[in-house]
Amino acid sequence: MQLLRLNGILYLFFLMLSCSAVAQRTFSVKKLPPIPDADGFAGSLAGVSNGALVVAGGSNFPNGGRPWRGDTKKWYDRILVLESPDGQWKEAGKLPFPLGYAVTVSWKDAVVCVGGSNEKGHVAAAFLMRWKKQQIGFEPLPAFPHPIANACGALVGNVLYVAGGLEKPDATQTLRQFYALDLAAPNRTWQPLPVWEGAGRMLSVAAGSGNRFFLFSGTDLVQDKTTGTASRVYLTDAHVFDISKKQWTRLPDMPHPTVAAVGPALVRDGQVVIFGGDTGEYASQTQVLKDNHPGFSTDILALPLPAGPWMIRQKFPAVIRPDAASNPNASTYLPVTTPLVPWKGGFVMPGGEARPGTRTPGVLWFK
Repeated sequence: MQLLRLNGILYLFFLMLSCSAVAQRTFSVKKLPPIPDADGFAGSLAGVSNGALVVAGGSNFPNGGRPWRGDTKKWYDRILVLESPDGQWKEAGKLPFPLGYAVTVSWKDAVVCVGGSNEKGHVAAAFLMRWKKQQIGFEPLPAFPHPIANACGALVGNVLYVAGGLEKPDATQTLRQFYALDLAAPNRTWQPLPVWEGAGRMLSVAAGSGNRFFLFSGTDLVQDKTTGTASRVYLTDAHVFDISKKQWTRLPDMPHPTVAAVGPALVRDGQVVIFGGDTGEYASQTQVLKDNHPGFSTDILALPLPAGPWMIRQKFPAVIRPDAASNPNASTYLPVTTPLVPWKGGFVMPGGEARPGTRTPGVLWFK
């Protein structure tokens, strides 16, 4: 009994040391050359191919437009490549069609793109995008079983896992589904897997590590029986899928939602780390706040593995929002609706939303 008690005390001691060491670490943040577009894009497809950062597609409200003014969102097919952090963006062709809000990850020498949306709705298409010999090439992948956008995904080895999402723009119900695609298999096929215990969701954050896939936060939709309209429900539940056992386990609930946070999340130093996201604090006030919206969370959340507890590790280092010169209410920002891309020994956040309706051309790189 005394030995068990001693082992328990030692475990807690080393866990505290680990959490303390991680919490004391600092981040080095710098701005890379901005996306060559005055408005910037949200929902871009991004990854690394043959050492170059590739950013494609996405959406914005052109010429400083805003949704509350009735301006129309536009999707893009433009592909941009940055070969070094101190280089310049290159025009590298076009996507097969305008596209944003797909699941994108880097795999070997390619950027994997699954699903997404454009002016015509959501798509099921999937493909690999490669930068080679100063040009972009495409390789088709099996289409997802149905159109999907605003899903989350992460790689575990050569297998891409995709969870949740929305089947069509006017859907009043999120998807509660989980699929895998072995990118290295000779005959690639989407395989359905058991789903987590909990609500369907979109705009969640995923992570992959070892033999596990993690699923965090997101929003569900609840339909009003009178009007038929759907409203968002911000989620704080967290789950992990054991790939060998094909079994989900519930993790401790998060301190707050991290909707549309950059992703996939990082798994480092024995913990999962999530950057920012929309907590839903101002969700009902967007139409009132408009350009005075303070932006999204700058919290860095950490979940020490195997089972927590969660901690707010620190705030993301101050980066002045791009509209600071013209907006006296502008403040620091951490973008949402953009991928988190490992590159050149650090991590890149290419564009995204600085606050609702406002994209940013800013490209952040941090260690």
